[in-house]
Amino acid sequence: MSNSTLESKKKTENGVKRMAFSVLAILFQVGFMLVVFKRLNAYAGVIDLFTRIFAIVLVLKIYGSHQTSTMKTPWIILILAFPIMGVTLFLLIGLNGGTWKMRSRYEKIDAKLLPLLPKNSEIQKKLQDKIPKAGGISSYLSSYAGYPVYQNTDMIYYDEAIKGLNAQLEDMKNAEKFIFMEYHAIEDEEAWHRIQKILEDRVKAGVEVRVFYDDMGSIGFVNMDFARKLESVGIKCRVFNPFSPGFNMFLNNRDHRKITVIDGKVGYTGGYNLANEYFNITHPYGMWKDTGVRMEGDAVRSLTVAFLEMWNAASNAHPDEIDMEQYLQPHPYQAKQNGYIQPYADSPLDGEQVGEEVYISMINKAEKYCWFMTPYLIITDEMAHALSLAAKRGVDVRIITPGIPDKKLIYSVTRSFYNGLVINGVRIFEWTPGFCHAKMCVVDDCMATCGTINMDYRSLYHHFENGCFMADCNVVLDIRHDLEQSISECREVTDQYKKGRSATLRLGQLFLRLFAELL
Repeated sequence: MSNSTLESKKKTENGVKRMAFSVLAILFQVGFMLVVFKRLNAYAGVIDLFTRIFAIVLVLKIYGSHQTSTMKTPWIILILAFPIMGVTLFLLIGLNGGTWKMRSRYEKIDAKLLPLLPKNSEIQKKLQDKIPKAGGISSYLSSYAGYPVYQNTDMIYYDEAIKGLNAQLEDMKNAEKFIFMEYHAIEDEEAWHRIQKILEDRVKAGVEVRVFYDDMGSIGFVNMDFARKLESVGIKCRVFNPFSPGFNMFLNNRDHRKITVIDGKVGYTGGYNLANEYFNITHPYGMWKDTGVRMEGDAVRSLTVAFLEMWNAASNAHPDEIDMEQYLQPHPYQAKQNGYIQPYADSPLDGEQVGEEVYISMINKAEKYCWFMTPYLIITDEMAHALSLAAKRGVDVRIITPGIPDKKLIYSVTRSFYNGLVINGVRIFEWTPGFCHAKMCVVDDCMATCGTINMDYRSLYHHFENGCFMADCNVVLDIRHDLEQSISECREVTDQYKKGRSATLRLGQLFLRLFAELL
């Protein structure tokens, strides 16, 4: 075995050990708190009474919050049934939105960055007049996410992650000013080595290179030496929310975005991370299905802003000390396509569930068909109702999920949602070649999304995400054709799940749903 292989295996082992140690440390601290509370309750009736009163007050606060009932009910049940454990878990995880300090930092960064985006009101009106249902969704994204719609942008859709990677590599070779890369997971293996070689060459040519990745997402792939290694060859690197054994109120919020920006001219996003399995170099779950898009032109500006938001929020520097406009200079470009392109980002800190609202809006606006591909299906009552109602209206509603799961526990929860959907006319397909990790929706041949947002609580409520809404462009039809091809490779399980499940299985799945926010 080669030294490089041994080295990579060692790094992966170190990452897994660090994760295991951190998880055990957190579990130990939670357990310690539970034991302390229990002992106090056993010896002090006043403290026991206080705990129960606090639990009831907390339940009332949760009940009165503006969250969806699907998010509130599990916490209410947990806290009332198991006051100590329920309160402890809620304070650690259920509050969401991070600490006041992190929320304040993002607000300051966004206050400086988002005004640098154009309003594009005329383009918005053109879309509204041409395709009203797409125009309404676009208007929502502009008003509540802060990201405008663009034209003058050429789009390419990749039905395989490796096609997107190869295109990225070619574009990066031509970088002249900067390369920004933000990914949930990076594996220090073959796929990344191809990328890093080009990044190092560009650094030597005077190009500024920044790499930003999520520590939890990459923890099984790399250790903290990875960031130092990149810095040693001139690649600027930051790690989002490093995973540590201590209590971390921001722990539940992870960076799940996938963005590459080259000189502010070319941008990439989609479902794939930078690890071998995404490109079918390795096959831990059969074949891997992932997709992405390339954009060139005006819309890249929004991807640049989304990257700069996360990069700068991860630093202690004050926003006024950071010159971000230098990366947002206009570039002359004449697109061949006339479609409407709207890259957008979603944050768990602002109280606006952008990813979920876009999906529900697309479902509600569908007249002929609405198709999804998602690796996980753990949805709120509101989304389940929207899917079911669309099917009842006569819309062809289809959802493609994996045929081989990457996480069996989550797969069981995903399947627990099938029955409630199929009895109302939604069709469910499982992709038999393996695991489909793509996150896409296409409606009526006129609008589509492609990005990082899964149909699950983590993506919709807890993670930093990004996507691209597209209307009246060729990519919409490309996505439809790809989903048609994927459906031909699926087994339809609609009839199978109409019959319901055994009482034991149903009870077990309902119990797992109580902890769906933690999965």
